[in-house]
Amino acid sequence: MQHTLRRCLGMARTPLLRLHNSPIAVANRRSFASVPQEENKKEQETRSDRNHLPRLMDFPEVVWPSALITIKNWITIQFIIRPYFDSEFQLKDFIFGAKQALQVVSSKLMAGELEALDSLVSVDAIAELKPVIQKLSMSQRRQLEIKESDIYLSFPYQVGIIFDEANDKLQKRWVEITMVFHVMRGLSEMRERGEEIPWNMGILPEYQDKVFICNYRFIKEFTAGQHSDWTINVANHFRAIDLINETK
Repeated sequence: MQHTLRRCLGMARTPLLRLHNSPIAVANRRSFASVPQEENKKEQETRSDRNHLPRLMDFPEVVWPSALITIKNWITIQFIIRPYFDSEFQLKDFIFGAKQALQVVSSKLMAGELEALDSLVSVDAIAELKPVIQKLSMSQRRQLEIKESDIYLSFPYQVGIIFDEANDKLQKRWVEITMVFHVMRGLSEMRERGEEIPWNMGILPEYQDKVFICNYRFIKEFTAGQHSDWTINVANHFRAIDLINETK
């Protein structure tokens, strides 16, 4: 189209130059310039709506750590969990296992295989997730799958202790840890190619569809005489750009 316009300008140079600064010519130039921009904006909005992930579970989105809560977490681990619950508990080992759990669970959510999660995800969480997952389109489901190698930031947002003193003879107790994962799709491939990873990729247009945040809450019973494994009772995935747009 640009070649055609240049050829037309060459054929009728003098008349067009006379009109160059006229109000009509200026208005026309603005109209031609605005049409592609409006079309690109509409295409971006349509693509964003199509890729928008609905909230998987009724749980407030957590993005960044809190300094005060982080200090409380350290105190809870050092002075309650390790002395009275599990002397071998190591936060770094837990985070390593949490990343693996995220990869497994997200893969099953993408495939819609929630029945395969009964040993990893609580019954109540599966019941809440199921109707939402069933309504997702295939493109939305594909966004749920997370590779461990694409996680570039992970941290425990909150470590909590739950006590149930309903039984006077046996006090039930649980440890609950909320994890936050920042993920960028294709990150591992970029690293293999030696590409530089921009620190502000979450706000760059070319990365906005690739940056995701996952909130997973893990719980384990530590009641005396009881043996249990870590299970997930909250699983939320959302795009950073969707959260930004919702707060505007």
